[in-house]
Amino acid sequence: MIKRIGPVILMVFLFSCHQNKEEKDGLLFWSSNNNPEIEFTRLFADKWNQNHPGQIVKHQPVPEGNSSEEVILAAVVGKTTPDIYANMWQGSVEMYARAGVLVALDSLDGFTEFITERCGNKTVEEITSSDGHIYQIPWKINPIMTIYNKALPSKIGTQSLPSTYSAYLEAGEKVKKDLDKDGYIDQWIGYTEVKVIWYQRFFNFYPLYLAASGGGSLVIDNKAAFNNEHAVNVFRFLQNLYLKSYFSKERLSAGQDRFISESIMTKWTGPWEIAHIEKFKKREDFEFDFFPMQVPDNHEGPVYTYADPKNIVIFNTCKKPQAAWDFVKTLIDREGDKAFLEMSGQLPRRQNLEQDSTFAEYFSKNPKAIAFAKQANYVKGVDNCEVIVEVFDIISQEYEACVIYNKKTPEKAIQDAARAVNVLLGNKEL
Repeated sequence: MIKRIGPVILMVFLFSCHQNKEEKDGLLFWSSNNNPEIEFTRLFADKWNQNHPGQIVKHQPVPEGNSSEEVILAAVVGKTTPDIYANMWQGSVEMYARAGVLVALDSLDGFTEFITERCGNKTVEEITSSDGHIYQIPWKINPIMTIYNKALPSKIGTQSLPSTYSAYLEAGEKVKKDLDKDGYIDQWIGYTEVKVIWYQRFFNFYPLYLAASGGGSLVIDNKAAFNNEHAVNVFRFLQNLYLKSYFSKERLSAGQDRFISESIMTKWTGPWEIAHIEKFKKREDFEFDFFPMQVPDNHEGPVYTYADPKNIVIFNTCKKPQAAWDFVKTLIDREGDKAFLEMSGQLPRRQNLEQDSTFAEYFSKNPKAIAFAKQANYVKGVDNCEVIVEVFDIISQEYEACVIYNKKTPEKAIQDAARAVNVLLGNKEL
């Protein structure tokens, strides 16, 4: 049963009225409203149509709405879904899969072999639904990493980057010593959004948790799996950043970019930051780079992070799912991934991206993107859980109580979050 249907009835009616014969007869492809992605999709749809006149792909950006998620839900309810949709958040797929509105892609000829070769076994395991089928095509990622002002090492008196909890806290103390004439802190080691809304945890708690746990899960076998030392230590690390005033509790994101104005020395962000800074930096000699998320002092092994994945799905309203897959395959083969990377600056979810000669020219011209290509080998999306949004919402409530306002210990906050998630998942043994 699909949830959260209430606000979309009018949109369902509008979609039903506007679906025309051409859309029904061909393959209708909805992309995001992002201009580079629109251009990319049009380019490949035109190329496909030239070679397949009997199987035309009609492309259009996803219709306007409060959010693309709401528009897709409206289309599902109204049975006016496109054949193919790109830009599906990975966390929404399980809900739609259980509702029975997506094509099981592993039933299509050549799918599993192609995706395994492109993405690797780890990614295939990650996207496999609880029923054993695959309903999403891994497409693009934007790994979350630490951006830093290259003046940071000299400011904190060391050439090493603060890659562990203790080193980052020490760096916070050294940066904090710079006060303005009235005794107020005017520079911080970093900043992360303090809003409680669930998706903000993708830029603080969740990538730190993945880094500490080696890519651990929040939910396993329909039970909370995060009541552990990794989650507790992440909460404690973040709590100390606020307790010691190394991070500001103010909404710094509401005004000017504080990283560009050099009020903060680091932040947790994705590869989109490169183009943003190059466009808006205030001085030409402003230098920055990226390094992985912070980890516990005793951490061993690779450092994982959140992939921020968006994937492609085929809805079961599609009359020709094999043809739809054959078209999508042209978007995500090596040449498709190369064009997407060059046109959008977003990384295709392809294993060993930084070692593949197909993409060497791009990384030669865009050296700051190499850090993300290397990080892409150690990323994770979210667990295949139908109520993963509610799971993150519960964690966010405890995050606010513990990390921001120091009303709970990290142990108590994580324990309470795990208990609430187990209730949400219908588990009686708490």
